[in-house]
Amino acid sequence: MAKRDYYEVLGVDKSASVDEIKKAYRKLAVKYHPDRNPGDKEAEEKFKEATEAYDVLSDEKKRPLYDQYGFAGLDGMNQGGGAQYSHAFHDFTDLFGGAGGGFSDIFDSIFGGGFGGSYSSRGRNGAVAGDSLRYDLNLSLIDAVYGTSAEIHYKHSETCTVCHGSGSAPGSSKKTCPTCGGMGQVRQGNGFFSITQTCPKCRGTGSIIEKPCSTCRGTGLLEKNKSVTIKINPGTDDGKRIVIRGQGDAGTNGGPSGDLVVFIHVERHPYFERDGNDLVCLVPISITQAALGADISINSLDGKKIAIKIAPGTENGKLLRVKGEGVPIAGTSKKGDLYVKILVQVPQRLSSKQKELLQLFKELENPPEEPKLVSWSQYQN
Repeated sequence: MAKRDYYEVLGVDKSASVDEIKKAYRKLAVKYHPDRNPGDKEAEEKFKEATEAYDVLSDEKKRPLYDQYGFAGLDGMNQGGGAQYSHAFHDFTDLFGGAGGGFSDIFDSIFGGGFGGSYSSRGRNGAVAGDSLRYDLNLSLIDAVYGTSAEIHYKHSETCTVCHGSGSAPGSSKKTCPTCGGMGQVRQGNGFFSITQTCPKCRGTGSIIEKPCSTCRGTGLLEKNKSVTIKINPGTDDGKRIVIRGQGDAGTNGGPSGDLVVFIHVERHPYFERDGNDLVCLVPISITQAALGADISINSLDGKKIAIKIAPGTENGKLLRVKGEGVPIAGTSKKGDLYVKILVQVPQRLSSKQKELLQLFKELENPPEEPKLVSWSQYQN
C-alpha cells in the first residue's frame, strides 16, 4: 500500500508550526494507541503511520528534505538503503508531559485516578494516586434552594498504620524487581516502534515485597469509615457535583489521595417545582373567585405567608408572578421569582340553591347556542 503524505496523515497544512504538528499527533496518538485499542490491527497501523509522520515533520533536519524531495529525500537517513523504516523510541516528554516519555504515562494522565478507571496515575518511582470516590446525596428542594450542611458517611482506603503504606511487614524490606531492574517500566519493541510500559511484575513500583504486612496483606492500605461535613450553597441545582479534594482513597508509594465527588440529587417537592431560578406552584380557586376576583394567601416554599390578588375575570391557567420569592441566584443577593398558576375549579356537586342561582346566572348571561372557535394564537395571548 502506497504511503500517504505525512501532512495528510496528521491533518495539518504544510505551513503548520511545530506546536500544531505536536497537537495533531497528540490527538491521533491518544485515539489509536494500542493500549486503548487492544487487538485492533487497523488502529495499530494508523498509530504507526501517525508516529512515522510526526517523527519526520517534527525533525528540523528531516522535514526540509521531505518538503523538497518527498519520501526519496529520507532515503539513507533511517531506511538505510531501502530497509524497513525503524522508528527509535521517541522521547515524548515535551509532547505529553510524562516523566519518562512512555505511552503508559500518556494514558495514566488521561484516565488515571478517576472512579476506579482501568488506568492508574503512576509515576516513574511507582507512586500511584488513589482512586476518586463517588457519593450520591439526596436533598429536599427546600435544602437545595435555601442551602444547608450535610454530614456524609462512606468508606475509603487509608494508609496502613502498621507498615506506613510500604506493604512490607515490620522489620522486613523490599527487593529490587528482577524484571525491570527497579525502573518500574519495561521497554518492548514491535518491529516498527518501541514503547515503554508499566512493569507487569512489580506493577510500576520497581520492587517486590518479600514478606507482606499481615495487617494490610501487602497492599499498604486499610479500609476505614469516614465522615465529612459539606456545605450546600443556596440555589444548588439537581445534578451538581461537589469535589472534596484529597478525601478519596489513599495513594500508594507516596502517591496523592483521590477526591470525593458528591453528586447532588434534588428530590421532587409535592407542591413546588423549580424552573432555573424560578419556582412554580399550582393554586386552585373557585369559579366565583375567578369571576369576581379575590384576595387569597398561600405558603411559600419556606412556609412564609404570601398575599395573592386574584383579578376579576381570571382565567384557568393564568400565571401570576410574585417577584423575589424564587431561588437565590449564586454570587448575588437576588432571587428568582415565584409563579403561581391558577386552576379554576368547577364544582362537581351542587346544592339545590346553588343550581338555582347558576340557572339564573345562565339566563342573565344568555350564552350563544353555537359558540365560535377560538384560534390558538388568541388562546395563548
